Amino acid sequence: MILVFGKTGQVAQELAPLDDVTCLGRDQADLTDPAACAAAIRAHRPHAVINAAAYTAVDRAEQDEPTATTINADAPGAMAQACAELGIPFVHISTDYVFSGGGTAPWTPDAPTGPLGAYGRSKLAGETAVRAASGTHVILRTSWVVSAHGNNFVKTMHRLGAERDHLTVVADQIGGLTPARAIAQACHTIACALIADPAKGGTYHFSGAPDASWADIARAVMTTAGHGCNITDIPSSDYPTPATRPLNSRMDCSTLETVFGLSRPDWRAGIQEILKELTP
Repeated sequence: MILVFGKTGQVAQELAPLDDVTCLGRDQADLTDPAACAAAIRAHRPHAVINAAAYTAVDRAEQDEPTATTINADAPGAMAQACAELGIPFVHISTDYVFSGGGTAPWTPDAPTGPLGAYGRSKLAGETAVRAASGTHVILRTSWVVSAHGNNFVKTMHRLGAERDHLTVVADQIGGLTPARAIAQACHTIACALIADPAKGGTYHFSGAPDASWADIARAVMTTAGHGCNITDIPSSDYPTPATRPLNSRMDCSTLETVFGLSRPDWRAGIQEILKELTP
C-alpha cells in the first residue's frame, strides 16, 4: 500500500483511483500538525509514502509565511523522518518556485536555488527538511499544474473564453504546463521503483512539454475548446501580483527520463483530456 497525503488537491485526486493507494484528507492528517502526519505513517505502515499535499496559495503566502512553512516544510520533514525510521521511501512534490527565474536556460536539479517569495522559500525549506531526514526519498519538482479538478489556469481560460471575446495574458513567463494526471503517474512509478531500488533516490524535475508562455497556453485552450476569444500578450508588469512570479520556469527533466524512464508529458494532449472531462 502507498500512503498519500492529500485528498482534494489536483495530484491527490488523480492518485486516489489507483488500487494500491490510500489517500489521507485533512481530517485524517492535518499538515499544520507535523507530529500527526508522522503518527499517521507509523499507524498505517505503508510500503511507501507520497506527499501530494501543500500550501499552494502563492500570493496569500506573502502574508502568511509561518503557516506556509509549517505545511510545506515542517510537515514534509516530519513525514520524511517517520519514513526514514521505518525504512520506507518517501516521494515529495516540490516546485519551480525554488529558483530565481533568471535567464533562459532550463533549470537542472542541481542548479543554485533562489526563491523570490514566501511560497518558494517554504518549499525550499521543505526540500532541506526531507533531505535532512536521510531516508530514501525523491524530491520531484514540477510546475504549472492543471487538471479537471480544483482551480487552475486551463479551467479559468476555458471559463473566460466562453464568456469573452478578448483576454490579455502574461507572455514573459515561460515554463512547462504539467497535467496533474501525469504527475500522479510519475509519483506512483517513482514510489514503486524506490521500493525495489532505493539507490534511485534524489532530486528530479518533471514538467510538461513544450515550454511555452501563459499566453501561448491560453491560445491553445481557446483553439482546443473552439472559443472565439482572442489573446493579447502582456508583460508581467502589466499584471501585478503580491508574489513575484519567476520569468523562467523551464526545467531540465533529462535525469528523470534516464533513471525512471519518465518522459515529459505533452501538455497539449493534456488540455484535450481536461476539456473532454469538463464537457458534460
